[in-house]
Amino acid sequence: MTAGRTLTIVALAVSLCAVAACGRRAGLDTPYDAAVQARKDAEKAGEPLPPEPTPPERNKRFFLDALID
Repeated sequence: MTAGRTLTIVALAVSLCAVAACGRRAGLDTPYDAAVQARKDAEKAGEPLPPEPTPPERNKRFFLDALID
């Protein structure tokens, strides 16, 4: 391998690691939780309240959930 090719591979590996590290390390926000939080924020700010969110019926597992657990 030439020095240029090695440098390119190292640069790509470093950039891939940097991109993989981006993001938020926390639980996922469900639409219900987001709606409840939006309602609390609007009440705190004195703005008109959005409609009351209805809680989800049940949490069914999806076969791709194992990828994000």
